[in-house]
Amino acid sequence: MLRLRPYKACDAEEITKWLKDEYALRQWSADRYGKYPITPDDINNYYDGDRNSGRIWGMTAFDDTEVVGHLTMRFPTDDSLDEVRLGFVIVDDSKRGKGYGKEMLSLAIRYAFDFIKVSKISLGVFENNIPAINCYTACGFKVVTREKTESYRCMGEVWDCIEMEIVR
Repeated sequence: MLRLRPYKACDAEEITKWLKDEYALRQWSADRYGKYPITPDDINNYYDGDRNSGRIWGMTAFDDTEVVGHLTMRFPTDDSLDEVRLGFVIVDDSKRGKGYGKEMLSLAIRYAFDFIKVSKISLGVFENNIPAINCYTACGFKVVTREKTESYRCMGEVWDCIEMEIVR
């Protein structure tokens, strides 16, 4: 059974262990970090920039023995508290394929709808990240069309994002 709690700086130590190669880092964070490998300090310094905004916060999933996943939640626009956008979604790579991602996302969805009282939860996922797309779909997210596809230059390629959302 998983639980969610607010992110702590000590969680970064575990998260960096799950990023075994640059490909995994880029699928998790696009171009947000300039180098591979990243350190716990890199993650905490990145989060420190947003710590006092009140519009973004990290959540950590844990079971009875250890930290197993992480994600961020944020309000994507300055003028509305009606939507939460998920980002930096990751699960311990040794636990993938065992339902942890789906359980963590289900907790995040429940938190956003029941406690924050939003009407929509959105996220972006790279089209080359099929396991993540399948997990999001299994949690009820639907692909939505945007006027312009969001793309990032990663590892010498252009990676397109798929926009997904779940509406209450």
